[in-house]
Amino acid sequence: MSIEFNADEVFEMAEQIERNGARFYRRAAEGTTDSGRRDMLLELAAMEDTHEKVFAAMRDDLLGSDRPSTAFDPNGEAASYLRAMAEGHVFDMRADPAAFLDAHPTIGDILRKALELEKDSIVFYQGIREMVSERLGKDKIEHIIREEMSHIVLLNRELAAQRRSA
Repeated sequence: MSIEFNADEVFEMAEQIERNGARFYRRAAEGTTDSGRRDMLLELAAMEDTHEKVFAAMRDDLLGSDRPSTAFDPNGEAASYLRAMAEGHVFDMRADPAAFLDAHPTIGDILRKALELEKDSIVFYQGIREMVSERLGKDKIEHIIREEMSHIVLLNRELAAQRRSA
């Protein structure tokens, strides 16, 4: 079975990743008694909300001709990459990462899961960056990738602090 993506669908997947991330961070914040960590998690949720809005705006900016056609990918590599993701071979974008919190994990577990989610989103955005033209906002995707990388730095810093205090 062949799966083809158009730019509209790619941005829709990106929006879902950001919604999932924001939901994860908010649920994690609800279960955290440390006010500093709660604020950090809520700040990360707000950043994910902003990313979702960027992708939604990019989607809204698509010209009518961009919606039905597939994105530019002459060798088919980026499309194969996205296909593997959509089929759950890289990570399952349909899964709700907030469900992880139902088992009442430790703050260390939450931070490690958040790192995993951030890495997964970067992997996805690097793939779509290759399929998005400058006109459609390639620079915005690159900016979001840099922000997601800064989330990894922040989470690693917090994980190291958590380990020192344990």
